Amino acid sequence: MNVARNLFQDRNVMEQVSEKHDDYSDTLIRRHIGPSEEEKSKMLQEVGCESLEALIKEVVPETIQLRDAFKLSGFNQPVSERDALRELKEIFSKNKLERSLIGTGYTDCIVPAVIQRNILENPGWYTQYTPYQAEISQGRLEALFYFQTMISDLTALPVSNASLLDEATAAAEAMSMSYGIVAKKEGSKNVFLVADNVHPQTRAVIKTRADAVGIEIREVSPQDVSFNGSEFGLLLQYPGTLGDLNNPEKIIEEAHRAGVLVTVASDLLSLALIKAPGELGADIAVGSAGRFGVPLGYGGPHAAFLATRDQFKRSVPGRIVGLSRDSRGRPAYRLALQTREQHIRREKATSNICTAQVLLAIMATMYAVYHGPEGIRRIAKRVAALTARLRDALKEAGINVAFENFFDTLYFPELDAASVRARAEKAGFNLRYPESGGVALTLDEKSTEGEIIQLARIISGKNLALPESSSAIPQALERKSSFLTAEVFNRYRSETEFLRYIKRLESRDLSLAQSMIPLGSCTMKLNATSEMLPLSWPEVTDMHPFAPQEQARGYRRLFSDLEKVLAEITGFDAVSLQPNAGSQGEYSGLIAIRRYHKSRGDENRRVCLIPKSAHGTNPASAVMAGYKVVAVECDLDGNISLEDLKHKTAEYAAVLGAIMITYPSTHGVFEEEIVEICET
Repeated sequence: MNVARNLFQDRNVMEQVSEKHDDYSDTLIRRHIGPSEEEKSKMLQEVGCESLEALIKEVVPETIQLRDAFKLSGFNQPVSERDALRELKEIFSKNKLERSLIGTGYTDCIVPAVIQRNILENPGWYTQYTPYQAEISQGRLEALFYFQTMISDLTALPVSNASLLDEATAAAEAMSMSYGIVAKKEGSKNVFLVADNVHPQTRAVIKTRADAVGIEIREVSPQDVSFNGSEFGLLLQYPGTLGDLNNPEKIIEEAHRAGVLVTVASDLLSLALIKAPGELGADIAVGSAGRFGVPLGYGGPHAAFLATRDQFKRSVPGRIVGLSRDSRGRPAYRLALQTREQHIRREKATSNICTAQVLLAIMATMYAVYHGPEGIRRIAKRVAALTARLRDALKEAGINVAFENFFDTLYFPELDAASVRARAEKAGFNLRYPESGGVALTLDEKSTEGEIIQLARIISGKNLALPESSSAIPQALERKSSFLTAEVFNRYRSETEFLRYIKRLESRDLSLAQSMIPLGSCTMKLNATSEMLPLSWPEVTDMHPFAPQEQARGYRRLFSDLEKVLAEITGFDAVSLQPNAGSQGEYSGLIAIRRYHKSRGDENRRVCLIPKSAHGTNPASAVMAGYKVVAVECDLDGNISLEDLKHKTAEYAAVLGAIMITYPSTHGVFEEEIVEICET
């Protein structure tokens, strides 16, 4: 964020600084904003303006022009890129990196260097535009197609989308999808069952999403599920959040007899060893692809997934990439079944999801290409074996785990959490201490035999020998089917060949590394290289989201500074950094408005006015937040009709909850009546 201080300066300040220095080679703003004085002068002459100030006065309505320069406390003096990075390094040095085995859906992994350098750190991949134009997006679309193939193979379900935002929102999307499918046939069903061994953050997100649209959430034990005719869906975690690995086939059969759709939230790596959700009879599978070569990052971003049966493909949220033919009959990739999506269906869309963690989905795909099925299975077997050996060592010492069958997680309900925590923290480990008591831990790709010996000592308080390898996966749940059988997952075993494949895909895509992309949208941005560098720092990447807050002082400082800056820029009292996409920001804002009305006893205010020219996510988000969307007319240039707005405002005065507008508009225009629109 400190790198960004150069971008938040009053232009006059920058000109004053320019007069004091002869060398601007290390000043970010002069590198970041490309046009020279001569080029700016030529462009201004072309549009008939004497200066940038004159142009701004013509473009931005006088009623909303900024009268006073931002203060931006702590960011009012520009610094060089070098100094900004040094400051940022100092902030992140306040993070205390410990070995986190907290799990809860977030596990560490090893990012292959060839993927880190040639995808994550490569502007040819991270500056590509959203793939609306298939002809300039073939490399990325191919990578996403294989992401879908990877997910479909591992879940044993034939249809997968091209990634979602995170596991929790993917589960909420599955709930909405199930509701939409079942409610069309049986409108009286409004109960969604959630197993009590689902990750806590997933349960929290589902409750928020359900409350907005009148869905009742009922938590159940996965071993004791019953149906009374009011349920439309069931969510199971497989394996459970505390490691329990049970066969859900009978529960799924009972659910289907009751007309209930079943979603299984899965750990992607575990599916290399245990029966896939599709083989168990599940209708939908969701989860995170984070442990496939994407670092923890204090909780993300990670690409999530949703896979389902073929008959439900038109209800799937998010992008789906299909393989087609071009005009010459050659294979070509394109976005498929787009009539489900918000940019076409608007308030009738299956979801407000648009582009969703594509770069991370590509990293996860390339991780599977890099390792292949044998490598993925080998990593999974090693994690499972180390977990079982730790269990066996502790069992011999008289310490029992809660569940006999598991993949990578052990739960010790009878342990004294305080004493174990003291030993763990002294040794540099973060373990999980559930509200129900006891201690839990989750192993990952980075786990070693030496680490297991340490953990055995931490948990037992004494030195223990590790038994030979064993397994805690029951035979009935062992995976027999193959996966990742496509040639791409079995071909590239040398780094050079793999690197060439990445480069071939990159060359089939248009990014800012090749040219300007004149497709203005909310996803367009230009990140300087120095702003991207910290994404590879261990202090940034290796922090678990549930690590103790005192270990994340750097992140907390960063969040606090950014919130203050954004609050001043937007003119609001407070800012939330929680939404991890524009669509989720829309949804969060609408939910905040809903709750404001509820606090005043105005729960009936459920109408949201939205201009017809608005981006498709706007009406889709409003419906998800429980609003009835009423469209406001616009002229041919996309400007809001003030007359129609006043008419609709008067018509729905008693039930009007919100108006949602994009500013500047989707057409890139600052509407002159914006103040009057807000006052109306």
